[in-house]
Amino acid sequence: MSDLGALGRIVAVASGKGGVGKSTVSVNLALALAAEGARVGLVDADIYGPSIPGMLGIPPERRPAMTPAGKVEPVRAHGIGVMSMGMLTGDDAPAVLRGPMVTKYLRLFIADVDWGPLDWLVLDLPPGTGDTQLTLAQSFPLAGAVVVTTPQDVSLKIARRGARMFEQVKVPLLGVVENMSGFCCPSCGTVSDIFRRGGGEKLAEALGAPFLGAVPLSAEVVDCGDEGRPVVLAHPESAPAAAYRAIAAALSGRAPAAAGMPARFAFDWTPDAGARAESRAPQPGAPADTPLAVERRDARTLGILWADGRDQRIDVRDLRLACPCAGCVDEVTGRALLDPATVPLDIAPARVASVGNYALSVSFTDGHSTGIYTWPKLRGLAAVEVEEL
Repeated sequence: MSDLGALGRIVAVASGKGGVGKSTVSVNLALALAAEGARVGLVDADIYGPSIPGMLGIPPERRPAMTPAGKVEPVRAHGIGVMSMGMLTGDDAPAVLRGPMVTKYLRLFIADVDWGPLDWLVLDLPPGTGDTQLTLAQSFPLAGAVVVTTPQDVSLKIARRGARMFEQVKVPLLGVVENMSGFCCPSCGTVSDIFRRGGGEKLAEALGAPFLGAVPLSAEVVDCGDEGRPVVLAHPESAPAAAYRAIAAALSGRAPAAAGMPARFAFDWTPDAGARAESRAPQPGAPADTPLAVERRDARTLGILWADGRDQRIDVRDLRLACPCAGCVDEVTGRALLDPATVPLDIAPARVASVGNYALSVSFTDGHSTGIYTWPKLRGLAAVEVEEL
């Protein structure tokens, strides 16, 4: 697997619904970042409906090669590396895949590709809040997400849901882009507000996120997308190209390295399992449910140090009894399905690992390993009473 630290800032470009121009934004944003001198990779994460190769003018017969080390080489287009299902299946062949195979391809496109050192890896997500979004949030240290919307009320409402999903999995919302923000007349340059105007700014304000910019609808954008010549390259003097460059500049200052503990860690439950943290110093202003350390305190105790200074100790059997998976808790009613009498008194974790930026997964010695404990869930568990000496 590739060194994820060499991939730079991994940014997901998302939308709540299709048809808002998210892929067009992804392509032009990636190229605008590259024009700033950055090393950029672009992943078409829409496995079922890939469109990036066509937008970049990559011919259907062009396939990624393999390195001598057995890694996939991304296709180079306009100075950036690109991976897409469209380069594996051909122009018209459908990707007929079940969910687990989609997850496999997503991980391959990111972790098993010889990207080389990058400053940015832009992920063009499919619309919605399904398996792809969750897989990426759980598997990779995302620096944040950019939400694309149009000014229409229906688009804004659905975009809000998508943004809330990222909040739940602790992926920072880097900002909102309003696409198709008025129609730019090719003759006189006048902008007409076909879909209203200002909806993206209001959405950003409601989400407490930056408004990165508005991109007008232009015939140049449509033609360039169909012809495989992105507008930032084909018409750099146009209003849409200027908007994309401004969005890239704004994003460059709003995608810092992840704060708090590392996004990915794992350790076996052994006496030499050390603390997994960047800093044990409490962080003023950080959310209370941001962990600074997760560690094995002793054979029966999981310790978590939180950003507000709380030092929590959780009994490992209590941890198993609190498993939130569908086998232990009814997903509809919330009724407990796990019989405590079936959980051995000496049960212990076998392995502890992070899940994205927002949770822990724990494999237990009874073979159970399907529970995902979110940070708020863990923080709400009863702490072990420790006697002061």
